[in-house]
Amino acid sequence: MELTYSNQLADFDPAKRYRNPEHFDKPEAGVTSVLVIGDWPVVVDAYEALGIEVSVKETVRVQIVGTHNQRELEELIGKLEAESDAVRVLVESAEGLAPMVHPEAGELPIRLFDALSGIHQGITGLKSERDGLATENEALRGEVASLKALANKTTDDSAEIEALKAVLDAANVTYRANASKEALQKQLAELTKA
Repeated sequence: MELTYSNQLADFDPAKRYRNPEHFDKPEAGVTSVLVIGDWPVVVDAYEALGIEVSVKETVRVQIVGTHNQRELEELIGKLEAESDAVRVLVESAEGLAPMVHPEAGELPIRLFDALSGIHQGITGLKSERDGLATENEALRGEVASLKALANKTTDDSAEIEALKAVLDAANVTYRANASKEALQKQLAELTKA
């Protein structure tokens, strides 16, 4: 069995067996080869003493170089925490949980505020346009209803006009071809008086 000693926290290969070298106390039985990732001489020496093949893979060491003192680092961390808090407030504002307030500092929160403000203005404009169209739509519906009522009245009037003309034709009364309903009713009233 091959065994890998590593103190990594992620990116494990499911086909391999891992052990944390920080907890090493003695070699395991049944091991045929060992891969040690990092500088763990106790692990390497213990397995080599048993004649088991050991491979060592060096890890990349990161060293922070600079003139930062503790105070400067604390100030930087404070600025980052303030910026993070400002971004968090803006996210809550975007979610509708809090009113949107312009951040006092931090490039990222200010940029996010500007972007969200632009989006908000665009949505407000769209809402106003939508409300205007809804009002216009209601007005058009009213006009359509009026035109339908007028069309129905005209249809009713034309049937009545034809009936009046038929009565006047039967009585051999002459009338204008484009006479209105009221004019025909007046002629019929005079006919019945005579």
